Amino acid sequence: MSALESVPRGPVLITGGAGYIGSHTTRLLQERGVACVVLDNLSTGHRAAVSAPLVEADLGDGAALDLVMEKHRPAAVIHFAARTYVGESVTDPGLYYRQNVVHTWNLLEAMRRGGVRDIVFSSTCATYGDPVEVPMTERHPQAPISPYGRTKLHMEHMMQDYARAYGLNAAALRYFNAAGAHPSGEIGEVHEPETHLIPLVLQVAAGRRADVSIFGDDYPTEDGTCIRDYVHVVDLADAHARALARLQAGERDLRVNLGTGTGYSVRAVIECARRVTGHAIPARVAPRREGDPPRLVSGGTAARDLLGWIPSRAALETIVEDAWRFQRAHPHGYAR
Repeated sequence: MSALESVPRGPVLITGGAGYIGSHTTRLLQERGVACVVLDNLSTGHRAAVSAPLVEADLGDGAALDLVMEKHRPAAVIHFAARTYVGESVTDPGLYYRQNVVHTWNLLEAMRRGGVRDIVFSSTCATYGDPVEVPMTERHPQAPISPYGRTKLHMEHMMQDYARAYGLNAAALRYFNAAGAHPSGEIGEVHEPETHLIPLVLQVAAGRRADVSIFGDDYPTEDGTCIRDYVHVVDLADAHARALARLQAGERDLRVNLGTGTGYSVRAVIECARRVTGHAIPARVAPRREGDPPRLVSGGTAARDLLGWIPSRAALETIVEDAWRFQRAHPHGYAR
């Protein structure tokens, strides 16, 4: 199916559009002829990553949301804005329930008042919790083990309830490990603090870090290190465009995993980065981190069957090459 099977009748409001996945999705939609408006408070996002009109506002501000709905009359919403650090959610769960759950309620209420029916939601495989089977399909039990995962599951449930009661159409896209950057090198992954493996490894190659930590090398995996399913951020953006098209065409409820179905170990990622960058990338073994499962790999065919989504940049080398291109172009993030 075409990713633009049903073009939105008006602009798409992208909350958190100054962030990593939001900025790539905005760029891809614009490349496909879809008008976008970004809403972001820039607390973690980057103005330099925004390629559409920007409304600097907070989802906690209902009046600001009403003004956005009145002025821009969006045809749909893609909702990325959220806190996303598992460890932080454990030490400050109140922050996560307010910014993830309460602010999503504010957004849904503003959508009701503004007559907007369609929302594509950035969810996560963290809603599943510890794997009881691998690969993890959409039928896997949802039993999150962190406040972060629980808030995302609450957000999914809230949208399902709004769908039943108020006619909302919602797609929940459960990511595995987002990675990579735009092939142009213009936008990519910048977090403070950075916690994701691939940018950390590339920061070592760029001379910004002395080494990279391997948190545990005694897991029951082929080389003793954790295995994860890395999905290119451009492929994630494509999945959002496809989900939006399905909602615009009348689909009511979509819940799909977004992953490649292939897992790579920490050591495999480091070795790949060494090949791509030509740098030694020293690594040291550190104690395991609490809550790190040995293996997280996506399963199921819902994204392919319902969205026609097949990742086009799934090779680990492609993901690392694109991330390295961005790292070289932006050695200190967006602050050149």
